[in-house]
Amino acid sequence: MTVGADDTNSETAAAGQTRGARGATKILSDILSDLKIAAEEPPVTPDQEPTAHLGAVVDRLDERAFGFLLLMLALPCCLPFVYLLPQIVALPMLALAGQMAAGSHHPWLPKKLHDRDFSIPAFEGVIDRADKYIGWVERFSKPRLLFVTSHLGSRIVGFLMLIPIVSILIPLPSTNTAPGIGIAVASLGLIERDGVLVILGLLFGFAWVFLLLFLGQEAISLIKAWLGMGA
Repeated sequence: MTVGADDTNSETAAAGQTRGARGATKILSDILSDLKIAAEEPPVTPDQEPTAHLGAVVDRLDERAFGFLLLMLALPCCLPFVYLLPQIVALPMLALAGQMAAGSHHPWLPKKLHDRDFSIPAFEGVIDRADKYIGWVERFSKPRLLFVTSHLGSRIVGFLMLIPIVSILIPLPSTNTAPGIGIAVASLGLIERDGVLVILGLLFGFAWVFLLLFLGQEAISLIKAWLGMGA
């Protein structure tokens, strides 16, 4: 019996919904576990951490790869007192958001980023720490406001994501946690087809960026006033 294109598309969509229902962080954990097993064949030495290419994660993701990748990269940014790593992962995040804005249907990474190694245990630790915060958000997510996660909507979302991601690139305290949470929530919305989560995540990220800009201008004004008084 020949399976029609409509049946194949329905099965793919159903599989995607099943994977989403399992929880995005659980899916990422499973992918990292598989990559860890593969990296340990042949066995690594005790002082050698198993690593994987970022592209290996992309190759294992479904049609929601943009959402999964952005979530994976945003998680280290969500945690306070994590330095340098957020600025490193923000670069591929910019590339992904830019591709979304350009209308790409599937992520493409430059070879340098595709082949970039990352420590599997380090990322597993990040996911474990973030899961308790992300997990309760997933429990309330469901498909709604589907136009937000449509192809056109995703292009707009990708463009808007560029602003909080640029904030993460700034190596200053408090410039990565809130935008990272906003991107993570919006990414969960993309995965779960939940337009409400996407909007809430973007609003949260934008609010923090504007707050930083406002406080920065106030600080500059105070410094100028202080210098003027000193003169």
